[in-house]
Amino acid sequence: MHSYATPIHVVRESQPDMPVWCFRPERVTASAKWFRESFSAEPFYAVKANPGVHVLDALWAGGVRSFDCASDREVELIRTRFPSARIAFLHPVKNRRAIARAYHEFGVRIFVTDTMAELNKILEETGHPSDLTIIVRVAVSCEGAALPLAGKFGASADDAAEILREARRYADELGVSFHVGSQALKPTAWATAMADVSRIIITAGVTVDIVDVGGGFPSIYADGAPPSLESYAAMVEASFENMFVLENADLWCEPGRALVAESESLLCRIDLVKEDAIYINDGSYGALYDAVHERWQFPMRVISGNGRKMKGMKAYTIYGPTCDSTDKFPEQIMLPANLGEGDYIEFGNLGAYGRAMSSRFNGFGETEVVEVQDAPWPSLYGSVGAEVVSIGSIATR
Repeated sequence: MHSYATPIHVVRESQPDMPVWCFRPERVTASAKWFRESFSAEPFYAVKANPGVHVLDALWAGGVRSFDCASDREVELIRTRFPSARIAFLHPVKNRRAIARAYHEFGVRIFVTDTMAELNKILEETGHPSDLTIIVRVAVSCEGAALPLAGKFGASADDAAEILREARRYADELGVSFHVGSQALKPTAWATAMADVSRIIITAGVTVDIVDVGGGFPSIYADGAPPSLESYAAMVEASFENMFVLENADLWCEPGRALVAESESLLCRIDLVKEDAIYINDGSYGALYDAVHERWQFPMRVISGNGRKMKGMKAYTIYGPTCDSTDKFPEQIMLPANLGEGDYIEFGNLGAYGRAMSSRFNGFGETEVVEVQDAPWPSLYGSVGAEVVSIGSIATR
């Protein structure tokens, strides 16, 4: 991987034609350190957020040793790269082959379920062993989450109590989990969920060894900062003390976005300016899915391709590279009025889900990765730097 001082140096020295991921390993170091030292929950990194091997290596170097995997492919990736890693297979619906591979080929012993049918699949494909850790996922409210996850996964209170009783018969260790939604902006969501889960445990009448409070821990974007991560940790830890679980029960969490969002930005080339329209080489079928479809406001900055001074401001519509006419930003963006072909837009704090959700539609999607040393974007873990243009806003700061 090539290393540069800043993305400006990337532009000056290589004039890249394809989108470039600008990786900032010190951001991963900072986030991993916070979760290890400032939160008593064991972090299981949600691999789905960013499976880039350079990101995984930085997390490992930062002390992260546990991983939340959603498929046998992710399990294989982690076990191959980090043989001693602790892996949890935390997708509530798994096919039988994936369960068998995870247990027999890759040594996974931690599985999640939210139905009796899935519990039976796990037991059958693993051979009813005595070393399973079974986590029962419970449905909870997603109020306050930018991306609610309610509806698809999670057992109801009555069903969860029944599954817990049945799982306790077979599990070496038994746990409960939930997910309050992605980019959850209310720390109280965890307090509410943990109180609900505690009541379910009492109803089930079983001992519980593990409480997994899931993911949802936020990152910071151009539309404002969430509450401090310390407030989330304090809320979770206080709520855990009041739960009806074993005194020596373990507390887990599944951070994805909060660990890696700040680690990468994407440098996109402007291929055409047509009146008030800009065409760039990434879009809704690439790393900018959330910016287009979910209206997420990523911080951004313009980098001149030839070093000229940017002048004035103008409202532009930004289009991605594909043939789909819906491959465009939902709102016009205020950007320098003298933009032209060969200039670049850098989208910051895109390290979570940008890479993971990219497709190869129309043959696009090829990128390169470089390492940079600057830290221009808002951070939950440290200082801020350069000028940022807010997407969907006529203001700059």
